[in-house]
Amino acid sequence: MKRTLAIGGTLAAAAGLLATAMVSTPAQAANNYKVKETLAGTSNVAQQVAFFWSSKTLEEATPYNVEPVVSAKHVSTGGFAGSSKPGVVPAIGDEKKTTSKSKNVNLPMNIGKVFFLGADGKPHWCTGTSVQSKYRNLVATAGHCAYDTKSSKATLDKWIFVPGYYKGKSPWGIYVGKQAFTHYDFDVYEDGDRDYAFVTVYNGINIGGDKAVDKKAYDAYTGDKQTISQEVTAAEFAEKYTEDGPYWKETVPGGTQVDPPADAAAKRWEYIKKGIDGVKLTADEVTGAQYKAAPNASTAMKNGEKWGFRGDHWVRISLREYHELSKAKKAGTFKGDLQVKRGKRVVEAFKKQYFVKKWVKDAAEKYYKDTYIIREITDAGRLGDRVGGQGMAYNQKLGKNVFMFGYPSGSHPDGTKPFTGQVAKWSYGKTFGATAPSMKAEELQGLKSSFTGEGSMGSAWLLNYSNARRLGYLNGVTIALADRDNNQRIDTSLSPYFDGETYGVYAQAANVWSGSIL
Repeated sequence: MKRTLAIGGTLAAAAGLLATAMVSTPAQAANNYKVKETLAGTSNVAQQVAFFWSSKTLEEATPYNVEPVVSAKHVSTGGFAGSSKPGVVPAIGDEKKTTSKSKNVNLPMNIGKVFFLGADGKPHWCTGTSVQSKYRNLVATAGHCAYDTKSSKATLDKWIFVPGYYKGKSPWGIYVGKQAFTHYDFDVYEDGDRDYAFVTVYNGINIGGDKAVDKKAYDAYTGDKQTISQEVTAAEFAEKYTEDGPYWKETVPGGTQVDPPADAAAKRWEYIKKGIDGVKLTADEVTGAQYKAAPNASTAMKNGEKWGFRGDHWVRISLREYHELSKAKKAGTFKGDLQVKRGKRVVEAFKKQYFVKKWVKDAAEKYYKDTYIIREITDAGRLGDRVGGQGMAYNQKLGKNVFMFGYPSGSHPDGTKPFTGQVAKWSYGKTFGATAPSMKAEELQGLKSSFTGEGSMGSAWLLNYSNARRLGYLNGVTIALADRDNNQRIDTSLSPYFDGETYGVYAQAANVWSGSIL
């Protein structure tokens, strides 16, 4: 969608600049087209985001399906006029130009997936790319893969970047988004011509695999940890149950409440473990206010007395469980309390539940055993130091060859599904002008490609890509796909045309520091 914005001065080409002065901000450039939003504003919040994403959660995420297929038209004549002179910013490690040749197409180390919770509250992903920046902490992707275009929230929740993602693995660490930068026209009008985002990320963290430990080691550990409950048989529970855990039970709704038997105190263990003549002593969960008003425990063991050993104390939980319980508490299905606080090393989440005694007859029960899991955490360093970063190109002529790298996934309109989205793929061709009215987009660039939708959103378009160095110049990001010949097969990828205003948004993001979360 065309709008005129006054930009005084000239956008200087950055080719040949040193890394310490890599990205220059346009002289006298107007700031009214740049928008900045916070994703995770503090290290505490960033830790909550990072620890939310386990290897299992990454694998369970699905491609972000936000209208990936549109009707597009090839602009066969002319080209887009850049808002200033063409320019490039060199890639990390490529500040001093070198030349080399290679026959094979080597995938860039700095291509990966961005993960987040969509407007539906479920985990999704797009493609993202590490790009050059002053603090080596910048990721480029499609605007709708960082900004929430489906709800009233400004940005997508729990946003991370995983470079080199492969089947649930994060070989170079997890990088939590701190701030997202985009164009005003996309933020306000959802203008497809400006559907791009540049996201600053914190230093990455490496999260080790799950390690089961005993309760003593679990309580002493100061890193990320969680308790996993697994259902067991009634026989195992009866044999191994103690008040100190790790076995516990819950009563299935049903049965009849009865008065405590005369031998309740003397035979309480039997009533807890197996029951006598169908009568069992169970724990009934209540709210904190109800628990406070309940009578204290006594030898009479009456219904409604506090049962302190089952609750009324803070229990460490994973941040993923904290997220799920927070939703349950809002829905009224979780009666306990939650809190998050800074521990010795990391942010820690806790729950507190409240229970009173309840005698029931002929009630069904479920039995569980807790397993105590810890995860080792280390600082992975700055994104660009680990995997490098692509350069940046803007105001380039159409008709140039580019490589496109991403994680295509989803089906062609005819139902065939050639890509899984689990590994990165590449495509190659010449750019051409295109429009997509349904996206309010009049100045797009297109590329002939069979990449299918959803996961390919945010794919990197790299100009002058070197196979040997695995570096090039980012000149576009996929925002939509098209079947231009209407044969039920995707044949075109679409990207905003990167002009001087794109560089202005990039330059602002590329000069912002983020820091570490540990």
